[in-house]
Amino acid sequence: MNDKPWLKNYPAGVPHDVEPAQYSSLTQLLEESFRKNATRPFSVCMERWMTYGELDEHSKALGAWLQSQGLASDARVAIMLPNIPQFAVTMAAVLRAGYTCVNVNPLYTARELEHQLKDSGATAIVILENFCHTLSEVIERTEVRHVTVTAMGDLLGGTYGHWITFAVRHLAKMVPAYQLPLAEGRTVTPLPRALGRGSSLPLRPAQQTLDSIAFLQYTGGTTGLSKGAVLTHRNVVAAILQAEAWFTPALGRIGDVSRTNSIAALPLYHIFALTLCLLAIRWGSHMTLVPNPRDIGKFVEVLKRRPFHLLPAVNTLFNALLQHPQFRNVDFSALCVSQAGGMAASEGTARQWRQVTGSVMVEGWGMSETCAIGTNNPVNADEFSGTIGLPLPGIDIDIKDDAGASLPLGEAGEMCIRGPNVTTGYYRQPEENAKAFTADGFMRTGDIGIMDTSGSTRIVDRKKDMILVSGFNVFPNELENVISMCPGVVECAAVGVPDEKQGEAIKVFVVKNDPALSEEDVASHCRQNLTGYKVPKYIEFRDELPKTNVGKILRRELRATA
Repeated sequence: MNDKPWLKNYPAGVPHDVEPAQYSSLTQLLEESFRKNATRPFSVCMERWMTYGELDEHSKALGAWLQSQGLASDARVAIMLPNIPQFAVTMAAVLRAGYTCVNVNPLYTARELEHQLKDSGATAIVILENFCHTLSEVIERTEVRHVTVTAMGDLLGGTYGHWITFAVRHLAKMVPAYQLPLAEGRTVTPLPRALGRGSSLPLRPAQQTLDSIAFLQYTGGTTGLSKGAVLTHRNVVAAILQAEAWFTPALGRIGDVSRTNSIAALPLYHIFALTLCLLAIRWGSHMTLVPNPRDIGKFVEVLKRRPFHLLPAVNTLFNALLQHPQFRNVDFSALCVSQAGGMAASEGTARQWRQVTGSVMVEGWGMSETCAIGTNNPVNADEFSGTIGLPLPGIDIDIKDDAGASLPLGEAGEMCIRGPNVTTGYYRQPEENAKAFTADGFMRTGDIGIMDTSGSTRIVDRKKDMILVSGFNVFPNELENVISMCPGVVECAAVGVPDEKQGEAIKVFVVKNDPALSEEDVASHCRQNLTGYKVPKYIEFRDELPKTNVGKILRRELRATA
């Protein structure tokens, strides 16, 4: 199948390939940008700015301090931080010191945190004090020996930063009591002290190549036990260059990509936002950090403050913004790219988004294992396509059957991906790696897709989520897309439940904004738009749906309660 039909449909100016070897490591890319853009703004958080020069200075000091702690040359350093300036400082520090970043979801339970720290073998962690109570429950069962604790206001400037920290601790009471044991040579150091000490220490050059490990990026766990995808410096540099090649043409009307303001509301520990953060560094542009995007009212106020050009989000976040009454008062005139990813985007949300913002929602697809890069719709698209678009430069997508044979265009099979951005495997998981890759070097994604003659792929669903009704395959994404078009529906999720007659029956969970919407209204809409066996047998209204911290709807939780 694979004669790369997508290349002839690339937008003008997009290259067919990228060259990661122009850098010796991701660290070189970062340090070049820091020097070149020293006086430019890198981030704004709570209206406090950080320049590239300050990012350079702080990360160099923290990197030197980490080296002074005697960590092994291949040490894994966990980063448990929300979207605050400390995240980029820590990430750059770990890489510049020659270590591997292990991004940790700050909202993990103790069980989840323990698994990730043990699995990665992390010996150091940089953590916001708000989450130290979780670490205190598990630290003695891990290899973590060095804890660097930061407060919310540490890098927000003297007086203002102290006020923010005071407010978070004592007014909002968001820092539960904790005690981190100091036994067995364990150290606990406040971030300001580490920066102070590191500023007088030399940062020894890291011995890195493009094949060194930059990140252990843990999969979201929506399909099972979280695994660490090994992302090398080559993988990440390739992903940055692929994203740059794809997005730069959309930003032409800005004139200079370094003037781009990207909205960082998705968590930076997640691969989607992380890759866009690294792209901003490559461009020398700046990011607006949103520490708590769940507070939609405050998020909308942030969007009102200054023009923004790149807004990445998952479907549920686009939806939440659209539901807020003040969102329509935002100035969208500068918005160049509304990038959807992380989960399937629905046509109903996309249609409403364009009506309100004038911006076409551009859907893409990627995974932790591919540095968030895989396929994307052309950024100059003039309408929502309902597909995940074309493979990005240097990437091959092949639709294969269970035996690993390529299928013809138009046939449904497992999407498999190959490219310089694709993980070399899962950390210390030889059995998983054997299952994950085909004989010809493609990684199996677990997504069922159909590629058309243009090279665009439509995902029919996750293998695991497919519902089998009387021998017919039913894909939840299709049902959810149809039901999202029903007036009064905010969002929905479809799952299979056991059924004596059919094997499985379809149950749909619906969140509505029209109190008058009934189960019969939804069922009638489905009967009008779906063949009989795809019409849900059960419809249940909920006030909200369970989601990961990135906003993916957790179908497995719904299946468990159904």
